[in-house]
Formats: sequence, C-alpha cells, structure tokens
Amino acid sequence: MLEITDQNRVRTIALARHDALNAFDEALYDATAIALQDAAEDGDVAVVILTGSGRAFCAGTDLKELHARATKNGFVPGKYGFNGLMAVLAEFPKPLICAVNGVGLGIGTTILGFADLAFMSTSARLKCPFTSLALAPEAASSYLLPALLGRQNAAWVLMSSEWIDAQQALEMGLVWRLCEPDQLDDEVRRHAELLASHPISSLIAVKRTLTAPHVEAVRAALAREDALLEELLGAPPNMAALAQFVGKRD
Repeated sequence: MLEITDQNRVRTIALARHDALNAFDEALYDATAIALQDAAEDGDVAVVILTGSGRAFCAGTDLKELHARATKNGFVPGKYGFNGLMAVLAEFPKPLICAVNGVGLGIGTTILGFADLAFMSTSARLKCPFTSLALAPEAASSYLLPALLGRQNAAWVLMSSEWIDAQQALEMGLVWRLCEPDQLDDEVRRHAELLASHPISSLIAVKRTLTAPHVEAVRAALAREDALLEELLGAPPNMAALAQFVGKRD
C-alpha cells in the first residue's frame, strides 16, 4: 500500500495501491496519515517526498468506496480517513515535496496545495473532477489553490473538470518544476537532499513561519468543504455520476 525508503535524511513515501492507480481508500488514507506522522516525529528525517509508485501519482478517492459511503452500503470508515490525513497535512512541520510521476486526480491534484515544493513529470496530467461528480472541492483547495494560482486559474481547475497538462500546471503555479519522466526521481532527490543538509530545527522554523498565518484558514476551508460534501454526497446528481462510474468499472 505504501513503499517507504530513507536515504540521506530524506524519507520517500510512495503510494503503492497499484490495482487502483494509487486511489485513496480508507486504508490508504490511514496508512498515509500514520506514515507522515511517523516522519514528523523521526529525528533522523529532515525532508519528506510524497510520490506514486507505478504509472500513476494518485487517481483520487476510490469512487467505488465513495459510492458505498453515499449509499450507506458496506462503507467502513478508517481510523484517520480523509479528514485525519488533512489534519496531519495541515500541521506537517517538515518540508514536504510532492513528485507527480503520473496521473493525478482529485486529491492527487489538491494535495499539491500542501506541498512546499512540487515537481511534475512532463508526461503527467492533473484533474479535479468535482463538478463532473456533482461534488464540492476538497483538501482546503478552495483556499489553497486561489492563493497558489490566482482566483481565475483556481476557478478553472476546480470548476471545469478538465485535464491540466504539465505545462499548464507550471504556468499556473500549481507545480514548481517540470522534469522529463526519466529524470524526475533524480531531480527531486537532488533538491530534497540539498534541503536535508541543513539543520532540521531551522527547516521546521522556516516552514512554521510560512504556514502559521494560514493554518486557521485551512481548517476553516476544510470545514466548509466537508459540510458541502455531506450536503451533495448522495444527492441525485451525485448518485447518477457515481452509479455511472461504478457501472463502467463493473
């Protein structure tokens, strides 16, 4: 489910739910939240890289599980779940680098709002399919993406349900660097190890000064988005969209 490696004070956490293109189910939300908490508390870890294993970065939330949640049919919530992972990300104290190695859908795009640096393969693509699923934004993206991209770029990403290619993502400011697919890992590691060569206490202090002014706003955005999700999830437009997806998968 996760592939975790340590090298030169850099911990790499790779999503590895290969049968679902690394889509998050409750178990993966739990595992990722725990892995990030462990990295935050480990005095030998200075920097964390979050990436995907295989051909995808993250295909979003598992829609079959979301359908089960909407229909109250066999859904079992995790210990942390989506909200728990968001709480960990909002407070994560160390530099977090996202390496988008392949397709990123939903949370596979919005999680970039929590990255201190984001790298993307030139062959990767991103999409926030919220409106096509008749749902609201997630992961505080309604606050973080306008801050990163500007209001109109964020509106397009969150409202259009259209694909964003790597060049568009760079021009918008959604990612910091583009890399050829065979160079992504090396380039990300080079930057991560450069950061990790500095004192952890200083890295944490810098990050705290950057994020502290936004923590309450992020929490407020998460609460607003969660309330809207509860309102929209299971409503007729959402059920029609989820049923269509589940039918295609079946």
